[in-house]
Amino acid sequence: MARMVDIGKKKAVRRSATATGTLLLHESTVKAIVRNEVKKGDVVTSSKLAGIQAAKATSTTLPLCHQVPLTSVEIEMQASGVKLVSTCTVSAEYKTGVEMEALVGVAASLLNAWDMVKYLEKDSKGQYPSTAVQDVRVIRKKKGGR
Repeated sequence: MARMVDIGKKKAVRRSATATGTLLLHESTVKAIVRNEVKKGDVVTSSKLAGIQAAKATSTTLPLCHQVPLTSVEIEMQASGVKLVSTCTVSAEYKTGVEMEALVGVAASLLNAWDMVKYLEKDSKGQYPSTAVQDVRVIRKKKGGR
């Protein structure tokens, strides 16, 4: 049996969560991102928007998650060496936590970046032998307070 947990009797509390993750790329791809030389456009801005949109729609992807009315979503992206790191912080005043929203925001931002640069990452056989999303995890969560 699968079911959504009943949170009807819980009180709304200020909650926040921060998640992070990494996209491994060729160093030349990271340089193209930083120089804004990717064919599809501005990878960082587009990926931040994709992550924000995904965080807001988490319950449509994860069927047992509640529809959380988020009060803020912020995504930071940093590029260096062979890594593009995304960090997503989500806040809400609600009856359940927002860790899944932060994780979905990170994952979507990194997948969007991969989509935008995949032509730079493919090898001669059209494969991605070194490109990888990794280490997606919650690094902080808070319940109560401001």
